[in-house]
Amino acid sequence: MAEPGAGLAEFIRALPKAELHVHHVGSASPEVVAMLAERHADSPVPTDPDELRRYFAFRDFGHFITVYLSVVDLVRTPEDVRLLTYEIAREMAVGQRIRYAELTCTPYTIVLPHDDEHGMAIEAYVEAIEDARVAAERELGIVLRWIYDIPGEAGLPAAEATLDMALHHAPDTLVGFGLGGPEVGVPRPQFKPYFDAARAAGLHSVPHAGETTGPQTIWDALNELGAERIGHGTSAAQDPELLARLAETGVPLEVCPSSNLATKAVADLAEHPLPRFVEAGVRVSINTDDPPMFGTTLNHEYEVAAGLLGLDEAGLAELARSAVRSSYAPDEVRARVLEEINSVTQRG
Repeated sequence: MAEPGAGLAEFIRALPKAELHVHHVGSASPEVVAMLAERHADSPVPTDPDELRRYFAFRDFGHFITVYLSVVDLVRTPEDVRLLTYEIAREMAVGQRIRYAELTCTPYTIVLPHDDEHGMAIEAYVEAIEDARVAAERELGIVLRWIYDIPGEAGLPAAEATLDMALHHAPDTLVGFGLGGPEVGVPRPQFKPYFDAARAAGLHSVPHAGETTGPQTIWDALNELGAERIGHGTSAAQDPELLARLAETGVPLEVCPSSNLATKAVADLAEHPLPRFVEAGVRVSINTDDPPMFGTTLNHEYEVAAGLLGLDEAGLAELARSAVRSSYAPDEVRARVLEEINSVTQRG
């Protein structure tokens, strides 16, 4: 896999982008985590910068889960939510030139904790993410939308609670209903009634599927959950019939190359199925998943995609357009970001 040259890397940095598969808590930078840890002294998370970087560095999936849950435990108050959300938006807008993003939130783990000490009301949570969203759009020029995600490992009680929050305690900027967490031992069909209800209310179905399990999980997401986009979908490459279905119906895959390598969904980046997806005519977007925890950025993921697909500037711009077209952005936002992409390519 060829590395992009300096000129192409510079083009990627300047390219306006949309990101569709990125987790809210999983996007907390070490700097933000340090600020949260200082607020909550009972947390085991280190506050020393060097110790925190070592703690954050990806080792294996088990360690990733430990770090992720420790950050979840630090998000206890509306002020924490505002800080986290705004700083994520700042890094996206300033560091990655992301103009539009759909952040996947898992309010069940924050609003409905296993103990009352670290919980907050859903109304306070929504007010906090919305305050940060409005400030980020006004001050940074980035447009944010939300996806509420069921933590699959928590089962049907989490699905019921997440649906209730999506139907009765959500801002108008909620666009999607998702399903994350482990896939093994968490069959997708059991969540069908919850996705049916969410879709009936106008939310888009965006479950994770085929990240660490085979193609059947993706088939179940399509046929049982009415998936309109698939999170990861890595194993779709194993099933030509499934690839044909995705291409024919236009259901996009949210591809996260570095995440797939870290979680061992692929053994080597050079073996990533992204080229197979593109060759089959499947629409794709490029994403980070949990960027600081996987040691990546959206700029880097575009560099990886350029190497895998042999893209030049025109190809990278088309990849950015694909993400915008696969988004649930308002029409005027979609048109504006597409025009910004065109402006960058014409400038060259």
